[in-house]
Amino acid sequence: MSIIRHKHYFLSYSEEHEQAEWTAYYLTGKSQYEHHYERPYFKQDPLIDTESAHWRNYKDTGYDKGHLVPAADMKFSKEAYTETFYTSNVSPQNRDFNAGIWNRLEQKVRYWADKYTALFIVTGSILHDNLLTIGDEEVSVPHYFFKIAVRVENNSLNMISFLVPNEKSDLPLYKFAKTIDEIEQITGIDFNQKLSEKIEEKIEKELSYKEWSFS
Repeated sequence: MSIIRHKHYFLSYSEEHEQAEWTAYYLTGKSQYEHHYERPYFKQDPLIDTESAHWRNYKDTGYDKGHLVPAADMKFSKEAYTETFYTSNVSPQNRDFNAGIWNRLEQKVRYWADKYTALFIVTGSILHDNLLTIGDEEVSVPHYFFKIAVRVENNSLNMISFLVPNEKSDLPLYKFAKTIDEIEQITGIDFNQKLSEKIEEKIEKELSYKEWSFS
């Protein structure tokens, strides 16, 4: 995995799976409302030495080029918006999933950013061996995607995480809420490695979606 730092978000790119293992960025309440830009074409990431997968891998596959960092979260500048159209920031997503449950979750995150002023967001795909692949570059098709939202309130961290199957679903969002510990076990990633052990243990083992507004 290689860490790629763009100006407005960063990601860990998996050459084996030709997509990001995870992406991370800071979302403020006003970020998505500032401007409306013309949607650019997808292009390969210039910061990845081996080149990210070409968009043609997705052509006629039935899968969307699903953003991990949503373009709608980066409308505060044309540069930020355009950065989300690097192919390092997309993953093969079922079209009903992308337009349905995943879109609902992205909208909820923007609602929380407005409600709580600012959030730190981590989004990624569950990558492992023997996944279905698409295109000449064999881009892996994940079975699941995850999203973690973090906010600071009263000098304490509140985190909520979701694990969502890459398929159509009409279930309410809270049905997909997981503990950070569960996400870490599945991904093998320590999302709290810089936190103190006491705080980390508390956050990882608590499922605290009731502290977040779903209305």
